[in-house]
Amino acid sequence: MKAYAFGFPKIGEKREFKKALEDFWKGKITEEQFEEEMNKLRMYMVENYRKNVDVIPSNELSYYDFVLDTAVMVGAVPERFGEYRGLSTYFDMARGGKALEMTKFFNTNYHYLVPEIETEEFYLLENKPLEDYLFFKSKGIETAPWVIGPFTFLYLSKRNGEWIRRPNQMEKLLESLVSVYKEVFEKLVENGCKEILVNEPAFVCDLEKAHWDLILNVYRELSEFPLTVFTYYDSVSDYEACVSLPVKRLHFDFVSNEENLKNLEKHGFPEDKKLVAGVINGRQPWKVDLRKVASLVEKLGASAISNSCPLFHLPVTLELENNLPGGLKEKLAFAKEKLEELKMLKDFLEGKTFDLPNVSFEDFAVDLQAVERVRNLPEDSFRREKEYTERDRIQRERLNLPLFPTTTIGSFPQTPEVRKMRSKYKKGEISREEYESFIKEQIKKAIELQEEIGLDVLVHGEFERTDMVEFFAEKLNGIATTQNGWVLSYGSRCYRPPIIYGTVTRPEPMTLEEITYAQSLTEKPVKGMLTGPITIMSWSYYREDIPEKEIAYQIALAINEEVKDLEKAGIKVIQIDEPAFREKAPVKKSKWPEYFEWAINAFNLAANARPETQIHAHMCYSDFNEIIEYIHQLEFDVISIEASRSKGEIISAFENFKGWIKQIGVGVWDIHSPAVPSINEMREIVERVLRVLPKELIWINPDCGLKTRNWDEVIPSLRNMVALAKEMREKFES
Repeated sequence: MKAYAFGFPKIGEKREFKKALEDFWKGKITEEQFEEEMNKLRMYMVENYRKNVDVIPSNELSYYDFVLDTAVMVGAVPERFGEYRGLSTYFDMARGGKALEMTKFFNTNYHYLVPEIETEEFYLLENKPLEDYLFFKSKGIETAPWVIGPFTFLYLSKRNGEWIRRPNQMEKLLESLVSVYKEVFEKLVENGCKEILVNEPAFVCDLEKAHWDLILNVYRELSEFPLTVFTYYDSVSDYEACVSLPVKRLHFDFVSNEENLKNLEKHGFPEDKKLVAGVINGRQPWKVDLRKVASLVEKLGASAISNSCPLFHLPVTLELENNLPGGLKEKLAFAKEKLEELKMLKDFLEGKTFDLPNVSFEDFAVDLQAVERVRNLPEDSFRREKEYTERDRIQRERLNLPLFPTTTIGSFPQTPEVRKMRSKYKKGEISREEYESFIKEQIKKAIELQEEIGLDVLVHGEFERTDMVEFFAEKLNGIATTQNGWVLSYGSRCYRPPIIYGTVTRPEPMTLEEITYAQSLTEKPVKGMLTGPITIMSWSYYREDIPEKEIAYQIALAINEEVKDLEKAGIKVIQIDEPAFREKAPVKKSKWPEYFEWAINAFNLAANARPETQIHAHMCYSDFNEIIEYIHQLEFDVISIEASRSKGEIISAFENFKGWIKQIGVGVWDIHSPAVPSINEMREIVERVLRVLPKELIWINPDCGLKTRNWDEVIPSLRNMVALAKEMREKFES
């Protein structure tokens, strides 16, 4: 029995990756010093593998994004970046003013950079898999390089703003692409490499027979190499086609779905290759029942075991957690502990140990009364009292906003001063009164600044919040937060997913004090700022033994209680952020109706407000074309969307959907880039939107919260945004 593992988090136990990367960007350390720090992390990752598994992956530490690494490897560097100059070009592609578009990696909260394919000819530009392999070999460590497979790379790419997903679009490009992979693999084998781990998660997407014909051609071309192909996040779309591929080993995910097991039982597994069974959950931090998993492995006849999907969806280690609720820590396993589970499982399967831990979740942290309330919700809980057109009329009268109203998405910069004061408060160095007084001072400054700039709907700035999910998690029963459970979202941005371990309820108001204080300082409307149930759930870990729908409704009820309290306090506009609404959807569209039914209900339960209350929804980095019908069923009045990186092309989803009548906040400023957008750049996006929507439906805003930006970037950008809105008003009112 062999044990594999892959995708170990690169961020380090104390976010050493983030610090080194940001120090390098700021010029605090040289490229050589940066490489030294990265090499320490490489060794840390590999040492953890060496202790627990047989096959040690290399090439897993990307300096920004592994899909971007692949684009550079095959020479897919768009012309606008000029000649490739190493890290300076690499980071320009990732975060400069002309950066590549960013979107979610399948249905996860990891963001990748979308490669732009401008030519039909690929070439080997940078052989990172070989460099990394040789780095470890020089230290006497044999590794198996980890690469994104050619089909998945192309499936995740765009050409002229369109996904490259139709077989006739892919065929010629794959021919050229596979020649580069061949060159990479040849050089690896020449240097003694014995196994290459090829990641093909796109095999689980909705593929046609023509796709599988292309995939078969690709892997025939690569059949001379020692490949183990990894699939994950769902079942492979065509089991028989997949197991016929001429590769040495295949990894299937047996955690996220039931179909892989059913297909294996029905069709068997070919004798000419080996099965790597993905049986340890790489996305949820719960310990598994290893006896149960062992019997599954035996049933499968697998010759190797592994995690189900990359471990980078989990924090590094549980060792640093000391403040979790009673009884919870012993039920958890983060990435390091998952490797230990793999070792225990292997030892058990080989008869080296019979002592496996027992894990039980029955009746753990359950509030029966709250559970019953959720199970017996009346039907009208999921619809607002009046239809949108009637709500719109009432709200326009009440709010009296100009054409092209301006707002922001919620958060303002979390300066070192803000972080320092929060840290002091958490350490007990300042009193609660001192901390709250400081937060009020920040809110006051933010309101004054927004009024001076000329924004129409204001926000309080969220200075009291560390993270849009963690903030609510700390205030809700049944959810735990970690001290050091960081996970990478994109680039150097990390977040700490809370852990939903019990029944979720709201013991008291969560946002009322700060929002009502902000509203008392201005005549303009201040938005109540809430995170939606799907996002709280999606960006948290949650119990696997409780139906997802039930967890979502519990959170939605808690958020709706907050909506009602804000309304009673006179708040006229309330935003419910749901950036994860699309991301949480299953990879396979055949499973969408079931998911979207309860996801829509959960949002509508949370957003069930009075007709005169304007409900805003915020979604960023979502591909709307495929889900526009579902979005239309959500009971918001205004939706704000990301439009900057796609230059407004996201609006084509609304263009193709007949009968769209709700207002849209157009994200004209890419806040993930430090560049200050010009009025011309933003105007181009609004004009693209105006080709589709009437002026009365358009709001102007950034594409996301401003927490990670600096004030010297935020203020000029907001001034440009307001200047554009005024210009557009004059144009249409003259």
